[in-house]
Amino acid sequence: METVIAPRGLKTLLKKHAGRSNGVLTVRGQGGRHKRYYREIDFKRNKFDVTGEVVALEYDPNRNVQIALVKYEDGEYRYILAPKGMVKGDKIMSGEKVEAKAANAMRLKNIPIGTLVHNVELTPGMGGQLGRSAGMSLQVLAKEGDFAHLKMPSGEVRMIPLQSMATIGSLGNEEIRQRVLGKAGRSRHMGIKPTVRGVAQDPDSHPHGGGEGRSGIGRKRPMTKYGRPAVGKTRNKKKWTSKYIIKRRK
Repeated sequence: METVIAPRGLKTLLKKHAGRSNGVLTVRGQGGRHKRYYREIDFKRNKFDVTGEVVALEYDPNRNVQIALVKYEDGEYRYILAPKGMVKGDKIMSGEKVEAKAANAMRLKNIPIGTLVHNVELTPGMGGQLGRSAGMSLQVLAKEGDFAHLKMPSGEVRMIPLQSMATIGSLGNEEIRQRVLGKAGRSRHMGIKPTVRGVAQDPDSHPHGGGEGRSGIGRKRPMTKYGRPAVGKTRNKKKWTSKYIIKRRK
């Protein structure tokens, strides 16, 4: 059986940062993972009107969905996210108007209403940002003016520009949601360190710490390690995106 090796430019060694920026710890609970390579994924799908063939389906340690190595007619190789049902030898294409089958990509204005899509651009030309994880798909509900109405997996309905690119079909590997790591070592290989409860720490390390025996947090509301509120409304709403949300997920 022939083994297809991706061109060198599509894989680069992913540098370890262990949750640090310029040596300062910025994200707790990270560090010590196994060496891995980053695969350059074609989220833009901007190679129009050139047929590509799936020559390999691969595991990607950087995401929870399989990726497909595609060889185009002009000899170029690219990685794409592998939708459900994709097999080696499938033909795919991007363009203004292509067949509405799984893994083909086109602008939302040309996608039939009711179609399931993934890897959807929020801003035309920026590359897909919505629907990129295992089992994900968005449904095209309607088209009005310059926008399409897309239903998110959460139930939220959002307006997306009709000029944005989207890929037909839903992503595979949905069974990964039921995955059990099985042992602490597997988490460490992934770069995930143990999370210590605040009440189990000393008072100098966490606002919940200290006390005799199994004591509570000792204050009216839970706090983060840095003394900021940890429950309730803790984030500022992105007001500039709210106008594009038709129906909230609640």
